[in-house]
Order: sequence, then structure tokens, then C-alpha cells
Amino acid sequence: MAAEQSTLFEGRRRFLKVSGALCVYFAAGLDRLGATEDVAAKSVDPTLVGGYLKISSDGRLTVYSGKVDLGTGVRTALSQIVADELDIAFSRVELIQGDTALTPDQGVTFGSLSIQNGGVQLRQAAATARQALLQKASVKWGSDASALKTKDGHVVAPDGRQIAYEELIDAGLLTLHLDKAAPVKRPELFEIVGKPIARLDIPDKIYAQFQYMQDFRLPGMLHGRAVRPPGIGSQLISVDESSIADIPGVVKIVTLGNFVGVVAKDEWSAIRAARSLKVSWSDWQGLPDEREIWDFVRHSKVAKDDVTSNKGDSAQALKGAAKTLTATYDFAIHTHGSIGPSCAVAQFDGEHLTCWSASQATHNLRKQLAAMLKCAPDLVRCIYIDGAGCYGRNGHEDAAADAVLLARAVGAPVRVQWMRADEHGWDPKGPPTLLDMRGGLDHNGDIVVWESELFVPNGAANNVSLVAADHAGLDSASAQSPGGVINDLAIPYEIANVKTVAHRLESTPFKPSWIRSPGRMQNSFANEAFFDELCAAAKRDALEARLALVHDERGRELLRRIAALSHWSERKKVSNGAERTGFGLCYIKYELVRTYVAVVCEASVNTKTGEIKAKRFYVAHDCGQIINPDGLKNQIEGNVIQTVSRVLKEQIRFSRANVTSVDWASYPILRFPDIPDVLMDLIDRPTEVPWGAGEPTAALVPAAISNAVFDAIGKRLRSIPFTPDKVLAALEAT
Repeated sequence: MAAEQSTLFEGRRRFLKVSGALCVYFAAGLDRLGATEDVAAKSVDPTLVGGYLKISSDGRLTVYSGKVDLGTGVRTALSQIVADELDIAFSRVELIQGDTALTPDQGVTFGSLSIQNGGVQLRQAAATARQALLQKASVKWGSDASALKTKDGHVVAPDGRQIAYEELIDAGLLTLHLDKAAPVKRPELFEIVGKPIARLDIPDKIYAQFQYMQDFRLPGMLHGRAVRPPGIGSQLISVDESSIADIPGVVKIVTLGNFVGVVAKDEWSAIRAARSLKVSWSDWQGLPDEREIWDFVRHSKVAKDDVTSNKGDSAQALKGAAKTLTATYDFAIHTHGSIGPSCAVAQFDGEHLTCWSASQATHNLRKQLAAMLKCAPDLVRCIYIDGAGCYGRNGHEDAAADAVLLARAVGAPVRVQWMRADEHGWDPKGPPTLLDMRGGLDHNGDIVVWESELFVPNGAANNVSLVAADHAGLDSASAQSPGGVINDLAIPYEIANVKTVAHRLESTPFKPSWIRSPGRMQNSFANEAFFDELCAAAKRDALEARLALVHDERGRELLRRIAALSHWSERKKVSNGAERTGFGLCYIKYELVRTYVAVVCEASVNTKTGEIKAKRFYVAHDCGQIINPDGLKNQIEGNVIQTVSRVLKEQIRFSRANVTSVDWASYPILRFPDIPDVLMDLIDRPTEVPWGAGEPTAALVPAAISNAVFDAIGKRLRSIPFTPDKVLAALEAT
């Protein structure tokens, strides 16, 4: 294998040279997938304007974004930002995303940071370019740059003279660094930002013309499948290649360590071969008993403790409290459950590797594939193509690793399409999360002390190891990566005595990774539900109690607006036979530093069947400057719908060997009849920085449902998912 790698990668890639032009330069025939564009002169330096922008000879603007659209509509919002900042028609903007040869590394598309970080970088690049264009025109005309304006892709003089941007682009313009001092457009001058521009991706999706990763094809492409072991830690004993000799179209059986794969001329032959190949594996039963998962988590070895807040003397305050409460909350292991299973295509040209993937982290994937193949990263190019959504690190990167190993083995492009059992069985999981809560009230019913302890895997948001690399015994530049698990463990309320601690565990049953609002959702679930428990114990209204302890004026305004939107003071619990209806309120300042959200959930509980229906959500949302209100609504609705599914339906089931919930019957998700109504109050603050919206609302949905259920039946649900059997058990408990 070492000799093969040496031959394959002996050359070095020579593209990605930094140009000396403004990097607003000429190009022709840009391929939407980046497969044919000449990349020799394209800068990907994130400090240079040319990393982000290009103006072609016909006046069209190409935007290069390291952040990618995961189905959230962010390509539209990012295009709006740049079009408005450069005063160019929105219809003349094209966005290229997630191509490591063309786009700068702006970090992983996660954490609600695409607009907050990526969009702000694009805005500053456009502002820098605009200043350079004004200066260039002022020199050409011998006029003062401050007297000039930009409009519709032109620089315009006070006397009416105008010159198109493309006429100002020549070799005399040096490469520009992003200028943080370059003035951005004043909010009152926005013409595109803040407007509900129709999403760019929707028409092709409606008319079935949109190209997903699963649709991508290359000439001469073969099809591959990995054969997974029966136990997560099983070792390969033998492969009987003769067992599939009768299947036509099989090109090669590939084995490397514990990695086994097949390559065939067509997809059905690859599927048949993978199913029929006789492979012997060792027995492995290393997972904990599913019935004892929380005992396993609680008694796992602690790698370190992170004290995330420590104010006053919580231990002493608990001893002196007039009334104390304790509760334990747990959040089940979740899979990403992407509707379209992961897919990737890999190709070698004899020297370089190109991989097409729906990864939300193509720049990181590039490094991982290079590590796996022991080659220089500049010999690897990863190109993003939209997948079926993920909102976290699902199986896209792992399908890419499968394709790379198989393509290298056969010397031809290989497509790997995962199936449902691959997706549910082998994507990394949102880890099991356990929280112990303690609180105390004084004689007036005021909350005087708050403590919480979180049990969660060690690690931070980082690369997740590749399944194929693990099985093949190869490196993939990774570490245990459960996501930003300690964010929001601290609380947004002014309480005199607070201590919150995250116990970082050395191990966890399944490979951990981040799923939408990782850590923040689990922590906010326990925080906001336990706050509601304290309110109930003190006989305090949940809204008034929060208003008393939130001193941030933007937070207070948000709470007042959710009260108005949901008619909180006029709400009425309803009993209709076995069905009881209640209301639950929650509030968050995300990570205590950005987006404000308040939610009220109206939910019903059937006391005979135990079924919960989340009927309606009211959402007040303040993410600062709104780029596209329609896109923001899409985001909030998606937050609610996906998380309702996670709260009411989803839970990984497993044996001592592997995941057993490998289909939709054993891992059910929300169906269309159960989708709740979502009503919103969007607070636009054009003069403020734009914050993210991809996660914050999701973080509140679990506690909002829990609080609504308590309001309806007087029983507290603390274990996600809230299945009917748990509801019935709570009703039967004294």
C-alpha cells in the first residue's frame, strides 16, 4: 500500500497561487460543481478579497463561500449581503460554495455561524472591493473618491458619468487584504438586505431539476459498497471471494485491515455483491446494556471537570434554603436520520484526488482524506454538492472515505451510496446526556440558589474519525467530538448563588458527533424545565419569574413580546375527555452571548393513550439584523419541526454489538399530520450585527413541550423521548 501511495502522490499540486490582481478578475465558463474551472490563479486566502469575490468581463459577480447551504436557504442570504454591499443586481450574483480549490476556509458550517461569521466576512470583502473600485474610478476621472457612488454595478460621478465595475479591473489593481475599516453600507440604504427574496434553490427543487449529491455522475463511474462488521468492534477473519463469482459486473473486492468493500459496474450489482459476499468476523459484544445506559453514563470515568459558572456560595445557600428541589434529566442517543442516505463520489487522475461530497466541512474533510492517504492536503480537492440535509456531522464524510478507498483500489471514479441501515447504523451519534439539577427557594418563593451537573463525553467540536479509516487502521486527523456540549449549561438568569459543572467522560458507547444545537439543546432542556419546576414550587407565573431575573433589556423586550404573541395572560387549559391541553414557556440567550429566543408551546396529552401532540408554537426571535425574513421563518419552522420529532419520537436502540434501530419502523420520525403550527414575532434590528438562527429555537423545544405537559397533566417529563409509555408511567406514579 505504501508503494501504491508513493506512486499515486509523488507529484504535488500546483494550483492555488495567489494572484496579484484585485482578485476581482476575469474567468469564463464556470462550472457550478467546480469540476472544470481553471483554479491555477484562484486565491483561497481568507484574508484577501480575491478569496471571496470575482467580477467577470460581462459584469457578473461570483461569490465564493466556505460556508455551505444545508437546505436552510443560506446561499440566498449570503448572495443578498454581497449584492447589496456592492450595489449589484441580485440576479447577477452566483454563489460557489464549499470547493476547497475555489473557496476560502471559513470554518465548518455549524453553530449558527454562516451569517454571523461567514456573511460578515463576505460583507467586509465586498466593502473593501467597493472602496477599491471607487478609488480606481477617482484616479481615472481625476475626482474625489468621496464624491463618487456605486449603483447597479457601476461607479457613478456627480455629473452623471458612470463606468462599469468590469472596466476598472486590470493588472494595475494589487491584491487587496480585507480592510476592517472599509465602511459598510448604512442600514437605511439597504435595498436587498432585509427583504424576503425568494430562495434560489426552491424552483429547481419543486420541478425536480435540482442536482443533489445523490444525482451526481461522472463518465466511466463505477459503484461501490462497504461491507460492515456485525459488531462495532468485530475483527475481520476471512473473505470468500468465490461467494460472489456468479454476480455479473463485479470489478473488485477490496480489503484493507477490517475494511471490506466491493466495486461493480452498476449499482445493483454492487448492492447484490455486498449483500452476498461471505465474510467471517469475530464476535464482539462491547456495548453496555441499553436498559442500563444511564447507570453506565453516571459511572463512566471522568476525564476532567469544567466549571462553567461559579457565583456566590451555592453549597451554603442550598443548606439555608427554605425549600429545595432536585431532579435528573436525560436526553437519549440520537442519530441524524437524514432522509436521503449519505453519498459521495471520488476520482483519481493518477496524481490528485477529487471528492464530491455533501459534507458541511469540506476543508476539514480534505485534511482528513489526506491524513487517511498519507499525502499532502494540496493533492486533495473536496467539492460540496447539496445533500439531503444533516444539521450536524452525519454520514457524508464517511461515505466519502468509502469512495476514496475504493476509487484508489480500482483506479477509476467510484460512487458510494449508503443505504438506510448504513446511515442509522454507522453515522456518529448525538451522545447520551445526563443532567442533575438542584435549586433552592427562600421564604418568599424567590430562587436563591441553582446548581447543575452535566455528564457528557469529553472533547469539543472537531473532526470525527472516518469509519473506513477506523476499519482500515488508517489515520483521519480526528478526536472524540460530541460538539459544543458545555455551551448554555450556565443560565441567563440573575440568581445570587450559581454553580454549574460539566463532567467530561473518557468514553461513550458510540462515536459521538454534533447534531443540531449540540449540548445547548440538552442543557437548555434541563435548565428551562427545572426553572419551571421551581416556579411551580413557588406558585409563580413562569413569565413573571423570568422577567424578575432577566436584567438584559433585549431579553426583557423579547419576553414581553412572546407574552403578547401567545396571549400568555389569557391562556386557558382545556380538558376534553381524555385530552388535556397545556402551555409551556421557555427563554434563552444562546450561549449567553447572542441570539435571543422565547417560545411558548401549546401541547395536548391523551391521558388514556399517553400520546402527546405539540399543536402550536409561538416564537419571539431576536437575531439582530435580519438578512432575509422569509429565510429566517424557514429556519425557525425547521428548528421546531425537527426538534419536535427528536423530543417525541427519536431514540437509538442497540444490542451489545451494534445499533438495531436501522430503519424508519424502529427509529420513527415525525409525520406530516403531526407537524405543529408555528407563529412568529421576528424582531429586526438593522443597526445591530446579524446573529445565527439555525439552532437557537431548537434548543428550547424540548423544555417547552415538557413544561406544557406539566401544565396539562401536572406530571413532569424529564426523559427524552417523551413516548406514550413514559407519559402513562408518569400518570400512574403517585
